[in-house]
Amino acid sequence: MAHGYLIHEFLSPLSNHRNDKYGGGFENRSRLALQVAKAVRQTVPQNLPVFVRISATDWIDGAWDVEQSVQLAIQFKEIGIDLIDCSSGGNAAKASILVGPGFQVQFSEKIRKETGILTGAVGMITTADQAESILSDGRADLVILGREMLRDPYWPLHTAKELKTEVEWPKQYSRAK
Repeated sequence: MAHGYLIHEFLSPLSNHRNDKYGGGFENRSRLALQVAKAVRQTVPQNLPVFVRISATDWIDGAWDVEQSVQLAIQFKEIGIDLIDCSSGGNAAKASILVGPGFQVQFSEKIRKETGILTGAVGMITTADQAESILSDGRADLVILGREMLRDPYWPLHTAKELKTEVEWPKQYSRAK
């Protein structure tokens, strides 16, 4: 439901120009996302969590924004979605995005505080201290890594060592420990 993919295209007024029950105001533009989330939650056993990744903002005035994301998160929580993975952008090539360390954490923090739903933070989270701070300061419940894991697939092991935390290594790597 993020980055300009199908469901985000329905959510965002930048791409949704429909004039039926799936277009226009927030309620109509969010209809498909809620229908899909409800169907997934009804299909996935209750003992398994369901995460939803959203673009919390399109980074364009008058487009999808974090306030609408908060409203959507409230409805996701009512459906039984367990966590909102808070990313952003992807639907506007000319969006002005202020990229920097943890630049999207603000969205997970706001959605978490205003809705009570669990959130995941993303966006240039690259160090153990940064990730630990996001969690300990209550800005998110989960740190989700993408590019940093591509750069260093062993990031969790290196981070655990840096934080002096014992973690279970994959069995095939235990001799290297």
